[in-house]
Order: sequence, then structure tokens, then C-alpha cells
Amino acid sequence: MKQIYTLLFLLCASWSSAQQYQVVSIGFYNFENLFDTLDTPDVRDTEFTPDGTRQWTPARYREKLKNLARVVSELGTELTPDGPAILGVAEVENRSVLEDFVREEAIRDRNYQIVHYDSPDFRGIDVALLYQPKYFQLLGSDTIRLALVNADSGQVITRDILHVHGQLGDQPLHVLVNHWPSRRGGEKATRPMRNAAAQANQNYADSLRSSDPGAGVLIMGDFNDDPVNPSVTKHLKGKKKKETVRPGEFFNPWVPFYKKGLGTLAYRDAWSLFDQILVSENLLSKSDDRYFYFKASIYNPPYLIQPMGHYRGYPFRTFDFDEYISGYSDHFPVVIYLVRPL
Repeated sequence: MKQIYTLLFLLCASWSSAQQYQVVSIGFYNFENLFDTLDTPDVRDTEFTPDGTRQWTPARYREKLKNLARVVSELGTELTPDGPAILGVAEVENRSVLEDFVREEAIRDRNYQIVHYDSPDFRGIDVALLYQPKYFQLLGSDTIRLALVNADSGQVITRDILHVHGQLGDQPLHVLVNHWPSRRGGEKATRPMRNAAAQANQNYADSLRSSDPGAGVLIMGDFNDDPVNPSVTKHLKGKKKKETVRPGEFFNPWVPFYKKGLGTLAYRDAWSLFDQILVSENLLSKSDDRYFYFKASIYNPPYLIQPMGHYRGYPFRTFDFDEYISGYSDHFPVVIYLVRPL
């Protein structure tokens, strides 16, 4: 009941409407190298084995799972005690690590189900989606292969886009989960690859609008770009103000966070906000019977901030170079809240 009263107060303050609302939270979290301890053939994962450079033992793997489960158990509980109804994740090696993760005690009761496909990434890291069946009913899923080339016209092998189709309550919803090419080699040199990845998302979203008119679309992921970069503003058509979003465009709630100097990861003492969730135009308008966007937040409590070492003040990662420091991830998770009247 406390959760309902909290939301009631917030919504009344915004809309002067004495109304109770059901809340769902939807999150994204880069798990930062959630590998098992096995040396998988044809995958560059040897460093994450007991004899590898990271000395990735079963004990460290179990601690990593427990740490991540703690974060997910708390994410989104500001307004809903059940936490994320839908959670996109990145940097997971395979389905097996996800199966271990959802069995963790902190989140076991949520009965998270898994949508995962192996990507062609050389390191074997994939994206995936977890969902609670009490909120989201899975109808289908597939992947979109990215045909990218680098500055030398060489083929770039990267993560697929994961497309998940289902119903949030009785509303059709499509979710696209991403992990775009990194900036290794320089931001400018690698920019065209992220622009192409963004355009692939926009093209696919356009096809969804034609084949499933009226369905909501969320595009989430680690974009390796900030909310103000062309990949997001131009190719994804991410707008910073809800009132300016037209059909075929997306609302990007992360622009104000970024302009305030807030981020989800840090590099060379500068914050970036690569982890984003964009919301389609038809999920923005206040409704009497449908879920619609309420607010967004970055989850960055003090225990997720590294207290020592080279990365002091950054997100509390698992390793400081090759030294194991038993942290969580080098990214903070992000969450949005959708609400509908009761």
C-alpha cells in the first residue's frame, strides 16, 4: 500500500488527479563480463577461466551472480516492490549464466523467464531479455543481424539486436535490446558503425509500426554513444522533450541527466550515459486504461560506487585491471516507469 500512496502523491503533484496507478518498471543493465568458468571453443573467453589472467574461479563467478542479483532485486523498487517487469541485459556469455542468475535467492521469487540467442561476437558476449510472466506475456522473439563495416571496409562482427514481442498486460509491446560497437579505435572512426546500428533499429521499428499498428516500442541498450550523439538524435530520432515527439519518433528521457553531468559509466574522469531506454510516441500520452510513460532514473546508490583504486568514484566494477575487487559492474543500470490507472 505504501507504494501506491507514494505514486498517488507524485502523480497528483504532476497532474492534480486523485487517482491510483499500477506501476511497472522496465530496466536495462550491462552485467560487465558475466562469463562462466569454462573455456568455450571458438570464443575468446580464456581470461575468464580458473587458469586465465583473471583467475575466474567458481567462487568468484558465484559472488558476481550474487552481487548482480542484489542490484536487480533493488532496481525499480522505488515505486514497485516487484522490481523490473522487463530487464534487458548485456555482456552475458550464454543462456547458462542467465539460468544461474535467475535462480539467485534475491530474485528467485520473481520467476524471471529468459529470452536469449547466441550472437556472433568474438568474445561470446550477448544481449538478452528477462521478464516476469505476471506482467509480460511473451508472444515471440527473433534477432536482427547487423551488417557493418569499419573504416577499411572490413566486416565488423558484433552483437545482434534482440527483438522481443509480447503483451504488457493487454497492451502489445515490442522491445529491441542492443549493445552497439564500442569506441575502440576512436569515437570518430567508429561513429559510422553506431550510426548504422541505430538506423537498423529505426528501420525495424518502422516495420513494426506497419505490421503491428498501435503497439508500443522500446529501444534499449548500451549504445556506446551518449543521448546527444547523432546515432541517437538523428538515426533513432530520439527527442529530449515529450511534446515534440511525433509518430515514428522516440522520446529520450536521458538527455536532461546527461546535461546535468550524470552518467552510467566513466572514462578518464568524464561521465558518459551510454545505457538508455527510448520510448515510442504512443506510450507518452496520459491514458485512462493503458500504460504510459511516467519517469526515468539511473540507479547509483553509494555501494555501487567504487571506493578505492584506479577507478575510485566510478561504478564499482569486478576488476581493477586484472585485480579482483569483487564489485558489480562498470555500468550503472537504468530504469523507466510505466503506469496505468487502477
